[in-house]
This record gives sequence, structure tokens and C-alpha cells, in this order.
Amino acid sequence: MINRYEVNETNQMIEQDNLDVRTITLGISLMDCIDGDLEKLNRQIYQKVTTVARDLVSTGREIELEYGIPIVNKRISVTPIAIVGEAACKRPEDYVTIARTLDKAAKEVGVNFIGGYSALVSKGMTRGEEALIRSIPAALSQTERVCSSVNVGSTKCGINMDAVRLLGEIVRETAEYTKDQDSLGCAKLVVFCNAPDDNPFMAGAFHGVTEADAIINVGVSGPGVVKHALSKVRGESFEVLCETIKKTAFKVTRVGQLVAQEASKRLGIPFGILDLSLAPTPAVGDSVAEILEEIGLERTGAPGTTAALALLNDQVKKGGVMASSYVGGLSGAFIPVSEDQGMIDAVQAGALSLEKLEAMTCVCSVGLDMIAIPGDTKASTISGIIADEMAIGMVNQKTTAVRIIPVIGKGVGEMVEFGGLLGYAPIMPVNAFSCEAFVSRRGRIPAPIHSFKN
Repeated sequence: MINRYEVNETNQMIEQDNLDVRTITLGISLMDCIDGDLEKLNRQIYQKVTTVARDLVSTGREIELEYGIPIVNKRISVTPIAIVGEAACKRPEDYVTIARTLDKAAKEVGVNFIGGYSALVSKGMTRGEEALIRSIPAALSQTERVCSSVNVGSTKCGINMDAVRLLGEIVRETAEYTKDQDSLGCAKLVVFCNAPDDNPFMAGAFHGVTEADAIINVGVSGPGVVKHALSKVRGESFEVLCETIKKTAFKVTRVGQLVAQEASKRLGIPFGILDLSLAPTPAVGDSVAEILEEIGLERTGAPGTTAALALLNDQVKKGGVMASSYVGGLSGAFIPVSEDQGMIDAVQAGALSLEKLEAMTCVCSVGLDMIAIPGDTKASTISGIIADEMAIGMVNQKTTAVRIIPVIGKGVGEMVEFGGLLGYAPIMPVNAFSCEAFVSRRGRIPAPIHSFKN
């Protein structure tokens, strides 16, 4: 039973601590749209997306009004377009037509992002997959709502270094294509290792081939709620600290579970998973970095940061899995620099470096996220950064990702403004020594020995 105290507590979380459901993401399979005729393929994609998702936004608004729970984003993910388009697309330009179709469909149904302009190439690339990857800069520069991702590694397959090398070039090219927007296109491109099929968060969401025809995945977030709860137990033992995080994560996840069940019932689409990630925003008090500082760090990046983040991530998962039977996606703590005011402050104070962020990704949900770097950074250096992060994911059997933004025309210490949930960020320095000879080797890095479990 839910008592009056718990209702009041949830209301306080929403009104004072920035608790929200970050996204309802409708996953749509496009497998039945596949056709060798490009014009017909585009027509069928548009019809499928706009038909299945026609009530998504209005349903989300109804739930918001009825329950008083903010639902920040309504989004769509689709089957990786490299799979859907391979029969019809012979050139990168052909894939770009699909990106424009997805963008048109997203605008029609009113969602803010549509994810799945993606390729899964952890072991090798087909000609179609390579064509899609090469089309990404044009696709992201010609659309507003399309998000792209490429999975280049996994614990079972190793790391496709040919794809890693190519993605370094593609990130640079995307930055150039969108340089008049401070290279914003790169904020809609994620490179993954061990990408999950059911992630509701952008820019990395896609509808995996293991999924049903349509599915509802929900992402909830509440860094401000966790920080407020921890402010009441300052100086207490680690046992009290952990119990507080677990209990808070449970309450936050129950809110998401309610929204997920309601959305599923009203849309007549099965509920998939609940992603219980702590996803920060630029809003004051909605910061993962501030949670770490509440735990006891002077600044995020100080000695002890990785341990504090490991503790936070683990307790969030332990609390969340008790609140929902279907936890999935990424689930844990995100550390995007531009979207987290505490992270921005730590970078500006000199407490947080790219190398320390990389160490932190060993124990948190995702990876190097929304990090602005100098616009003259070499493609090979970007590939090296991607390779390092993919290796962390591969060896640790976890999802890791890179969303890095070389801002054309700007250098270390300058600021870049992305707007909205994407926030703003200081340009961070990158190690100047070359890794070109390393990333220029052909082939793939083999899977680690502990991947052999058959």
C-alpha cells in the first residue's frame, strides 16, 4: 500500500529535486519495410513510423497531466538502418534519403529525437554498413532529429579496428559538416562497445533485431533526488550511505515503472524495459558530479572519485532492480560533461581531465559522453580515444560509449553552447602525442580470453 507520506515525498521529489521521467521511447521494427526499391522503402518506413507512433506524444502528455509526473521527452528508436537499407542502398547518398525520411516522420508525430541511424559492425563491415557509416556526416547535417550510433566492439567479438579508424574520420567530418552550429552533429553520434538492444536514451538508442515489432522502453532520472537524500546523512557510515542511495533509487524507479505500465496499456504496445540511469541535466541541482561531492569529494576528479562513482552506480542498480522486474538499457550513472553543471565546474577548476573521465568510465554506466575537444584534433587521435574506451567495455563486459565533439575553430579553454538538454561545455585538452601508427593497423583486436564461456 502507498501511504500519504510516500505520496508527499514523491511530490517533493518532483517539485524540488528535479525528479522526472527522462524519456518514453517507442521502439519500432522496420524489418517488414525492407525492399530493394529505395523509393518504396522510404515510403514504407514513413508510413510505419507515423502509424505506430501517432499517439505517442499525446499519450505521454495525458500521463503527465493525470499523475503530475514530468515526462521530458517522447522519442522513437528503429531497427538499425544499415540492416533495413542494405538491399536498396548502393551509395552513402541513398542512406541519406532514409535519414531525411526518418526526420520527416519524427516531425510529423512530434518526437524530439529518432534513433537508429545505426550499424552493428563489431566483427566486420558489409558494403552497406560501410556506406551507412560514410553517410553519417551528411545525414546528421541535413536532419534535425535523427540520431546515429555505431557498435564497433563487444566482449564476444573483440574490437573492429577498421571501423574505429573510420569512425575517427567520420567524427571529424561530422564536425566539419556542422561547424556553423559549433559541430553539433557530433552530439548526435555515439560509438559503442556492447551496445544494448533496448536503450531508451539518445543519441544511442536503436530497436534491436531481438525485439518485438513495437515496444515501450522508459528512462527515468533523479540525480537531484539522490543528492537531496544524501545531504541528510552527511558524515554517516558507508552502510548508511549505501542504504540511502538504494532506497532512493527504488522510489525513483517505481515512478518510472508506473509511467511505463500506463504508457504500455494506453498505447496497446508491450512494455520492454525500464532504464534507471541517473542522467543529469544542466539544471542546478540535477548533477551526478554534485552527488559525488555530497559523498565527500571537494571536487569531482579528486582522488577517490572513481571509488565514489563505483559505489553510487552499484547502489543505484541494487535499489532499482527491486522496483521493476524488467530493468535494462544502460541503467546506472551517466557522466556527460556538457549536460552536468557539476562536471563543467570541475573541468573549469582543473579537477577533472579527459584521462580521469576515462578512469571513471570503468565503473559507471556508459563512457566518454558529450566532451568538447579542440577542433584541430586529428582523426587518428579521436580513433585512439574511441579504441581506449572500447577496450574498457570489451574487457569489463560492460557497455561503453564515446560521444566526443571536436569543435571546429575553437581551442582549449573556450566554451561551446549546445543548448537545451545538451548544455554547454569547456573545450578540454587532449594528449598531443600520436597514436597514428597504432590505429592504422588493419583488422581487429581479438576478444579477451574470458569471453569464451561455451
